[in-house]
Amino acid sequence: MPTLPVPVMTIGLLLASNIFMTFAWYGHLKFKTAPLLVVVLISWGIAFFEYVLQVPANRIGYGYFNAAQLKTIQEVLTLSVFAVFSVVYLKEPFSWNYIVGFALIAAGAFFIFHKW
Repeated sequence: MPTLPVPVMTIGLLLASNIFMTFAWYGHLKFKTAPLLVVVLISWGIAFFEYVLQVPANRIGYGYFNAAQLKTIQEVLTLSVFAVFSVVYLKEPFSWNYIVGFALIAAGAFFIFHKW
């Protein structure tokens, strides 16, 4: 049985984890009339699947990536997933200052991953 390369498995699991995380943290914003306790319990249920994916991703990736690199991948994915989510799901506009912010984060990722 062929196995996927560590970076593919790690990034794929972190991407899926971030999709669950984004819905757990922000999906309820479209349901302002839902009781807070219900929203919290549903969010916890969704967040469980985030952890089911994130913990193995970090376990698999650590060693190939160092901790700072894993966290950087996580943050870049988090912001990327959130950008799509906010535009598609929440129908919020994506403005130029977000692009500048993402470019600065990309610059930070460059410094984390660059071998000096």
